[in-house]
Amino acid sequence: MFLHIPHVLTAEEVAFFRQQLWAPDAPWVDGARSAGGQAVHQKNNLQLAQGSELSAQLQGLVKAALARNALFFSAALPRRIYNPLFNRYGDGANFYGKHVDSAVMHSAADNAWVRSDLSCTLFLTPADEYDGGELVATEAWGEKRIKLPAGDMVLYPSSTVHQVSPVTRGQRISSFFWVESMVRGLEQRQLLFDMDMSLLRLRQSVGETEPSVIALSGTYHNLLRMWADV
Repeated sequence: MFLHIPHVLTAEEVAFFRQQLWAPDAPWVDGARSAGGQAVHQKNNLQLAQGSELSAQLQGLVKAALARNALFFSAALPRRIYNPLFNRYGDGANFYGKHVDSAVMHSAADNAWVRSDLSCTLFLTPADEYDGGELVATEAWGEKRIKLPAGDMVLYPSSTVHQVSPVTRGQRISSFFWVESMVRGLEQRQLLFDMDMSLLRLRQSVGETEPSVIALSGTYHNLLRMWADV
C-alpha cells in the first residue's frame, strides 16, 4: 500500500512549521547520527535535534494532526507511533541512498520500542521550491517516485527499499516517522482498509441504517477483532 493522504496539516500549520524550521537558530545536526546498519553509509542529510524543545513542540503538532485524520487511522490502524522526526536536504546535505528501515525502532524521547510496519513522510516544503528530493521506492515492477505538496503525507510499507534522490536546488524539509499497526499483516490491513473505504461510500449513498451497511460493518469489526492486537 502506497497511500497519499492530502491535507494532513492545514495551510496555517504548514506556515508555522516553515517559520520554525527555516529559522537561523533551528537546531539542525548531522542526520547520520541517528542512522543504523546499512543506512549509516547511505545517509547525507540534516536532522532536527531530537532532544530540543523545538522538536518536542513540532512532534506534538504532527501527532495532533494524525489523531484527527480519519484516512490515516483507517489505513494504518496505529497501535504505536514513533515520535515524528524532521530532516532537511540541501545546502550540501542532499541525499539518502537506497535502504530498508530498521524493523524495530527505539525512541529516546519516550523510551518506547516500535515495530516499523509502516513508514510515513510528511512533506513540509512546497514542491516548486526545490528540484530533486523525490522519495523513490523500488518495487518489483519498477520505481515509484513521490513528491507531494506541503502538508500532504505518503504512507507505505517499511519493508520497501527506498531512497531520497539528491536535491539539486532549494531545500526539502519533511517530517518522517514509523507506525506499529494493531494489524501486523500487510494483506489483512489492506483488506480492512478497502472494506472501510467501501463502507464509507455505501453509507453516503444509502445511509447508516440500511441492513447491508449494518451487516458489512459487523463483518469489518469482526475481522478487526480477529486480527488486531492492542
